[in-house]
Amino acid sequence: MKTDIENRSDIEHLVNSFYSKVKRDEMLAPFFGKVAKINWKQHLPVMYNFWENAVFHTGTYHGNPMEVHRQLSAKKSLSPVHFKRWLELFITTVDDLYGGNNAENIKQRAISIATVMQIKLIS
Repeated sequence: MKTDIENRSDIEHLVNSFYSKVKRDEMLAPFFGKVAKINWKQHLPVMYNFWENAVFHTGTYHGNPMEVHRQLSAKKSLSPVHFKRWLELFITTVDDLYGGNNAENIKQRAISIATVMQIKLIS
């Protein structure tokens, strides 16, 4: 039986595992490399804070993810297929690593976030 997401260390493991997949994904990798030229040493701690706050309500995240994705989409258009692929990778990563209430919660939060972003960015 898999353990649940219990602390920041688990969040970091999840985020690192997820982005390891993203970096190799034909559809998503270009958004992080050629388009946004992500500085991973800066980006990953922001994502740790974002997801830690999403699960544990720590207040560690300070940012505007909608604006970041709006700027990204201006460089290379995001489409529903990109969001679908992002969710597939994220949910699969969660399911591979964890099980329990927090794992289910983080997947639902990801679905909600992706849905809102699609509505605001693509519609």
